[in-house]
Amino acid sequence: MENARELSIMEIERFAIHDGPGIRSTVFLQGCPLHCPWCANPESQTIGPKLMYNEKKCVHCGKCVENCPAGAIKIKNGSLEFDRTQCMKCRSCEKICLQNAIQWNGKKLSIDEIIAEVLRDRDYYEESGGGVTISGGECFVQFEGLMELLKGLKKEQLHVAVETCGQTSLEHIKEAYPYIDLFLFDLKHMDADIFSRVTGGNLEVILNNISYIAKQNPEKIIIRVPVIPDFNYDGKVMEKIFRYVKENGLKKVHLLPYHTFGINKYAQLGRSYEMKNTSSLHEDELNIYREKGEEMGIVIL
Repeated sequence: MENARELSIMEIERFAIHDGPGIRSTVFLQGCPLHCPWCANPESQTIGPKLMYNEKKCVHCGKCVENCPAGAIKIKNGSLEFDRTQCMKCRSCEKICLQNAIQWNGKKLSIDEIIAEVLRDRDYYEESGGGVTISGGECFVQFEGLMELLKGLKKEQLHVAVETCGQTSLEHIKEAYPYIDLFLFDLKHMDADIFSRVTGGNLEVILNNISYIAKQNPEKIIIRVPVIPDFNYDGKVMEKIFRYVKENGLKKVHLLPYHTFGINKYAQLGRSYEMKNTSSLHEDELNIYREKGEEMGIVIL
C-alpha cells in the first residue's frame, strides 16, 4: 500500500525555466500509465530503483563484478553484462564504481524532505514569479503522496504547477484542483483508437479531465503537444487538436518537437529504443502549425 507521507522520485531539478512561469524547482516522480514509444525518461515509467550503466564512462576494472553478491555482473568480450533479473538492488556496484559508470536512479523521499529541498530557493521563486512544478512520469500515479505534497506546498504559499498526461480519474483531478495553480496538460492526439494503440491511453478520460479544468478556469491550463513523426506530425491532426482547444475556451498551446535526447537512457537501462531510426524535428519544422494555431486565435508557445 502506498505510503502517503513519501514519494518515489527520480530527482529534484533546481532552477528549471521550462516547466511553468519564472524560476522553478521541478520534482520528477516515478510511475506512468502510458507507454509512449518516444518517452525521453524511460527510468520514470515504473516505480522503483533503476540500474543505469553508462558504458562510455566504464574502464572495465572489474570491481563491480567482484563485489556483486548476486553474481549478476559479468565481463564478456570486453564488455559488462548485467543480469537484471538476478540483481538484489543492493547498490554495491554503484558504491564501488569510481568512474560513476553505474548509477541507480530512483529513491524514496518523505514529503517533508521534498518540501525542505524546494524551499531552499523560495527567494528565487518570489523574485521571478516562479514556484514548484511536479512532473514525472505521471504525478497522479502516486496520488495519495501527491495530495500530501500539494497541500504542503500550498501551506507554504508557493505557486504550484503539475505536468500531466491526464490519464487519471476525474475524481483525482477534482480533489487536486484547488491546490494546483497551473496544469501543463499533454494532448497527443484526437483519434482515440490511434492514441490507445500507440500509448495505451484512454483519450475519453483525458478529454473529460481537460474539459473539467477548462470549465472551472481556462486560464489554469496550458495544452502541451509533443509533435511526433508518424504519429501526430500531420496538419489534419494538429488542426483537430487546435479546434478542440478553441472549442473549450483554452488560450495556450505549447508545441514540443520530437527529440532523441533520451535515447542513451534506454541503452543504460539495457532496453531498446523503438524510434531509433526517427530523426529529431527542428523548431522551424513546426512553423506551419504555429501559424495555423495563431490564425485560430490560439497563443502558440
